[in-house]
Amino acid sequence: MKHQLYREQQLYCDIETAWDFFSTPMNLSKITPKDMGFTVLSDYYCKQIVEGMVIDYTVSPLLKVPLKWRTRITHVAPNKSFTDFQEKGPYKYWSHFHEFIPNKDGVLMKDTVDYELPFGFLGKMAHLLFVKKKLKDIFDFRYDVLEKLFTPIKN
Repeated sequence: MKHQLYREQQLYCDIETAWDFFSTPMNLSKITPKDMGFTVLSDYYCKQIVEGMVIDYTVSPLLKVPLKWRTRITHVAPNKSFTDFQEKGPYKYWSHFHEFIPNKDGVLMKDTVDYELPFGFLGKMAHLLFVKKKLKDIFDFRYDVLEKLFTPIKN
């Protein structure tokens, strides 16, 4: 069964700043909770994504057991959107569409993640018992980090 997680967040910066941050794979670890053990294995320090780019990671979402995860960037529209698609990893299906929409306050960022767990009935149970909450917690963490990074300090 496919599921969808949708989030949006106002970023108080220009489109170039938002794009530079989100299109640099090494920044992923900055917006992922430390307890996930998220590590980018690919050597893309300071490189921006391009269509066809493959990014390898390790992640430990459960009981500190490291899992390998490989995504491919399947779509890039510079300063507008990109999609990362899981080629190998913990999900049966994972497609994450990132969209950036300039507005009067900066940039509205939208995340749409379509995903499906493996293992049929067991996957459905895992989703109900902990995966759905874990994904929510990860994106809540991202929201908080991005608020600190992209919200101006008020005097």
